[in-house]
Amino acid sequence: MSLFDYKLSEIHNKMHSKELSPTDLVDQAFKTISERDSQVGAYLTLDEEGARTTARKLDDQLASGGDRGLLFGLPVGIKDNIVTEGIRTTCASQFLSNFNPVYDATVTSKLRNADAVVIGKLNMDEFAMGGSNENSSFHPVHNPWNLEYVPGGSSGGSAASVAAGEAYFTLGSDTGGSIRQPASYCGVVGLKPTYGLVSRFGLVAFASSLDQIGPITKNVEDSAYVLQAIAGYDQMDSTSANVQIPDYLNALTGDVKGLRIAVPKEYLGEGVDTVVKEKVLAALKVLEGLGAVWEEVSLPHTEYAVATYYLLASSEASSNLARFDGVRYGVRSDNPANLLDLYHESRSQGFGPEVKRRIMLGTYALSSGYYDAYYLKAQKVRTLIKRDFDQVFEKYDVIIGPTAPTTAFKLGAQVDDPLTMYLNDILTIPVSLAGVPAISIPCGFADGLPIGLQIIGKAFDESTVLRVAHAFEQNTEYHTQRPELS
Repeated sequence: MSLFDYKLSEIHNKMHSKELSPTDLVDQAFKTISERDSQVGAYLTLDEEGARTTARKLDDQLASGGDRGLLFGLPVGIKDNIVTEGIRTTCASQFLSNFNPVYDATVTSKLRNADAVVIGKLNMDEFAMGGSNENSSFHPVHNPWNLEYVPGGSSGGSAASVAAGEAYFTLGSDTGGSIRQPASYCGVVGLKPTYGLVSRFGLVAFASSLDQIGPITKNVEDSAYVLQAIAGYDQMDSTSANVQIPDYLNALTGDVKGLRIAVPKEYLGEGVDTVVKEKVLAALKVLEGLGAVWEEVSLPHTEYAVATYYLLASSEASSNLARFDGVRYGVRSDNPANLLDLYHESRSQGFGPEVKRRIMLGTYALSSGYYDAYYLKAQKVRTLIKRDFDQVFEKYDVIIGPTAPTTAFKLGAQVDDPLTMYLNDILTIPVSLAGVPAISIPCGFADGLPIGLQIIGKAFDESTVLRVAHAFEQNTEYHTQRPELS
């Protein structure tokens, strides 16, 4: 049994009784990484020296009986689009292969203040654009449950690292499902908080109206701990919400009696795999047995969500990535003929094919003569999608459905078919457009690959989302199963 199989509360008890130290946990992380990451490919950069230095300081703190933070001694991997002072941050792009940030993102600072130990930076789709992690410009990530399959994306390294036992927990970012979909494919717990609950300061922007940072963990209780540590208002982020942060751990009561669950018919309709559908219905039965009630509802604008998302997200990406010109940021092209040539060559050489595709789509949608027809219309449809959620939440406490229509697919199977790849996010994208919180938790397996259950809540009601997820988890065993890796 790995030390990382213990719950956070159990680890802290063992530290309190001096059975464990932060150095023991860091040793466990690097031992597992050395044994497994050549197969999984979850990490782009490791900071072993920095992690061991921090662990030794925490060892002294533990021995002296000093104060301990909420995440004391826990090894954390951070997605490589979240800046970390002095640790290379590449966004899995050749363009930023030489970028060493001079400051920490707010979430990184909060993790350090909570006494977590940063062990390295995690692989991802380039600039968070992709759903399989095959768009990393360094190397793909492999699913620990079957190394021939994708881990999902774009936070594929974050999810695979937790599933493989290479980090105690990780941070990912979610723009259209990039925490929840890989969590589903890798059989771990991925939480996308409400837009504005967690600071985006220091997150390299892809689509600013959608991007959100969240935790990936092995169980719901640990997810509540990490959210407690990273949530809260930040004056450095103009979109940060100044709301009261509740005690998320107090929400984990196991009580869902009388809870009203909405199940959108669009989430169990055409394109959703039969086994996935069966596992979600079985999960609803578990919650029903605990006293919850569920009814079928409709989110009628779901079918427009993917098209709306790719217009809006690509438009924002086109604007956000304009800063990467080879002058202020990124790798500069050698021997350009003039300044315009420098911009052109640096961007042509630095960005990969998927990033270029989205920049071109977004630039087209924002261009004169097409703005009203595409970008403005997409914004109006986004409002309709959000209203669908508002209306359902007038009568129900949570919405439940699958996280993804299928289990993970084989590496290379959809590389040449971007439209099919985009449709893998059809059940997570509407949630992102509405800006509400959602969690993916394991609810079964098909052919040895995990299936995710998505629980969606009202804005800033993460407590209810975590309560329902925890109640389900306490009455099932799916979250305790681990992939067999040598």
